Amino acid sequence: MNIFRLTGDLSHLAAIIILLLKIWKSRSCAGISGKSQLLFALVFTTRYLDLFTSFISLYNTSMKLIYIACSYATVYLIYMKFKATYDGNHDTFRVEFLIVPVGGLSFLVNHDFSPLEILWTFSIYLESVAILPQLFMISKTGEAETITTHYLFFLGLYRALYLVNWIWRYYFEGFFDLIAVVAGVVQTVLYCDFFYLYVTKVLKGKKLSLPAAQICASLMDGSHLFFPFDSVFIPLYLFFFPKGEYMSTLNLKPPMFDVMCWCPVFVPSADMEFLIQNVCWC
Repeated sequence: MNIFRLTGDLSHLAAIIILLLKIWKSRSCAGISGKSQLLFALVFTTRYLDLFTSFISLYNTSMKLIYIACSYATVYLIYMKFKATYDGNHDTFRVEFLIVPVGGLSFLVNHDFSPLEILWTFSIYLESVAILPQLFMISKTGEAETITTHYLFFLGLYRALYLVNWIWRYYFEGFFDLIAVVAGVVQTVLYCDFFYLYVTKVLKGKKLSLPAAQICASLMDGSHLFFPFDSVFIPLYLFFFPKGEYMSTLNLKPPMFDVMCWCPVFVPSADMEFLIQNVCWC
């Protein structure tokens, strides 16, 4: 095991511990997406079925059991013990649009057409997008608690370190797993906007918040802007929903501008009218 994989595992474990401590100490799961945690529980369940068929090392087995136990503990805290604090009104990402395509892809693109291999592939693909409900929830509420941003940072750092791990293994061990690498790149890209905000705001002692009024004004005058968690959602939601249903699904109500507005990171002025009419409600 190389240092990048070890630090990646430790970052992943740190993220899980931070989340559990946040929920337990505050006695609240406000700001946490239960849907993302359900997806992660599904990821670990389908990935680590090899616990019943093979043994690699004590470290490997221990980490697998910890991930599974912690993921279900988190789900239990959110949906049972502290259910009254769960913000289901903002946790509205439609996870079927992740599970169904990922399930289909795992059948089509895998290393071996066997049940365990297909489930492992499914878990790799699903993990790459499992954070989307959480990012969606943050963009919908317009802010995130500092402790929640720490959780997301370490979760993103874990995946970034695993990418370096794959590079290391390719050069020094001749090992290359295209499925894991591509999924890892996708997952890391989803965190890029968040990493930027984390460094420029959270590390400077500021709260991560999304100023809706400022965003709306920027859109109206055609300015370029940097809007977190943005480019992911335009292709995803404009593909599945016509304009009217899209607005209804996201609960956009005039005349108030809702933070639930996603535009490309750099928006040319020529695209302003289309985006305002089809995506933004100012």
